[in-house]
Amino acid sequence: MKNQLEFLFLVAAVSITLSGCKAPGVGGEVSSGKSGVKMDMQEAAERADAMLDAVFGGIEPEVQWTHDETTATSCDLVRRRTVMTVISEERRGSFLGLVERFWKKSGYEITAVNKSNRFPAVYAEDSDGFTVSLSIGGQGQAFFEAATPCVEKSEFADPASNPNGPDYAGVKVPRPNVHSDFWSSTSPIPSASPTTPASEG
Repeated sequence: MKNQLEFLFLVAAVSITLSGCKAPGVGGEVSSGKSGVKMDMQEAAERADAMLDAVFGGIEPEVQWTHDETTATSCDLVRRRTVMTVISEERRGSFLGLVERFWKKSGYEITAVNKSNRFPAVYAEDSDGFTVSLSIGGQGQAFFEAATPCVEKSEFADPASNPNGPDYAGVKVPRPNVHSDFWSSTSPIPSASPTTPASEG
């Protein structure tokens, strides 16, 4: 009996370690493990949504986007948004640079940058362990993600923010199909222009 209890305790300890979550404390709260932030999945989802709202609000000229799939584990979740505006190969660097500068100004740490010409990406993290990323996929389609740290498991609602175009939530998101005179242009951005995102920073 004693050996069986020891085995069960070991299995539980390993499971907690692999999940990245700490054991529940008083009131069932769970810490992220980075800064001791305490919230449930609904609160964490709302914060992730706010992070995505903020970055889209900082993109000028604006791009059209839609909600994409939300995934969750036992203690964290990922919110996703897909950009429906075509980002041309000539403008991808400027688009990522604009977003990277916005995240830096917002106090995030840039944790990685993929400088691939075809599939570039930038990753950032805030002081509480929430992470955000922007990656460019096929046909210049941009994908944003906001991931939460480990929090208390709970029910959580769909995002409350309304897309600024068709909402493809729940169905397969199509390839980018919205033209932007700025972001879809195949001409280089004039570096001397004070009105373009490339000149910011």
